[in-house]
Amino acid sequence: MSPIKVMVVDDSAFMRRIIISTLEKSNEIEIVGYARNGEDALNKIKIYKPDVITLDVEMPIMNGIETLEKLICENPLPVIMISSLTTEGASLTLHALELGAVDFVAKPEKREEMALLEEELVHKVKIAARVKVNKKCTVPGTIKKPELSPEKIKQDKINQDKKIDVKNKIEVVAIGTSTGGPPALQKLLLSLPKNFPVGIVIVQHMPKGFTGPLATRLNKLCEIDIKEAEEGDKIAPGKVLIAPAGYQIDFKRTGKEVIVNLKTVAPIQTRFKPSVDVMLLSLKKVYGGNCLGVILTGMGSDGTIGLTELKKLGATVLAQDEASSVVYGMPKSAVEAGVVDKILPLSQIAGEMQKIVRK
Repeated sequence: MSPIKVMVVDDSAFMRRIIISTLEKSNEIEIVGYARNGEDALNKIKIYKPDVITLDVEMPIMNGIETLEKLICENPLPVIMISSLTTEGASLTLHALELGAVDFVAKPEKREEMALLEEELVHKVKIAARVKVNKKCTVPGTIKKPELSPEKIKQDKINQDKKIDVKNKIEVVAIGTSTGGPPALQKLLLSLPKNFPVGIVIVQHMPKGFTGPLATRLNKLCEIDIKEAEEGDKIAPGKVLIAPAGYQIDFKRTGKEVIVNLKTVAPIQTRFKPSVDVMLLSLKKVYGGNCLGVILTGMGSDGTIGLTELKKLGATVLAQDEASSVVYGMPKSAVEAGVVDKILPLSQIAGEMQKIVRK
């Protein structure tokens, strides 16, 4: 199998060295070249013909956003953004994901974070190499999965038409997602009304410093109220709480109210902080089976354990389909575990949620 050809685009010689030396440790990756800015990158792409590009967000001459816009239009390739942990850097990165970047990694601030960068960057490059990016000359760009077989399309249609037997009255919606999540959440939440009848809690895998800007951005765009969850926040109708990166989101009942209880230690073994499984297992203790679980695009299997436990109590579960997922990992895991009631394209999930919570 041929190695994944990567081009590194960064104006900092120091960061280029770090990224190149990190990726070169994998025998599945080959560095074919580098560029100092976006203009340089667009010229060199034609020469190096990379499979994946790592792209710095903030650069002189032509920054990462401008480069990405041109790239998606002229020569669409999987792009992983390399972002600083500043508020501006986070905001630009979220915009890049909306434009069509596959994923991002945060620049390490401390020496001890270098090992984490190595594991994360290599893993994300391998995932990105499998994603097909659709050519798009209008903003925002889109990411498209490979064509599915007629049999798969037929099976998906059967799943979409399936009627759900909702066993319990839904009191809360829990959404879990990872790679491809920010634009997926935007599309889903834009379709929900301000008076959505129950509260929504979300776990999006992200590094510290990004969930706050994500919540702020979504809140400006959507009718429904959205914020990053804080200690003591209440789950309430028409309110969306996004779990803060660096914490596990737990819940406790005080009288008739259910409030957020942030923790630094997980009750189960997990490498994610926040973890979808931790969120779901906590909701199980508070709401029992009166939950609607929604699992969206993302790598891995986080969420399957929690959904399995909720399903035992009669909870309802929706999963995003393969065709509309950037990475069909988390939804696929839940489907294979047999806990999903209905598999839907992203465009239909908000409508299905509204039907279910109003039953």
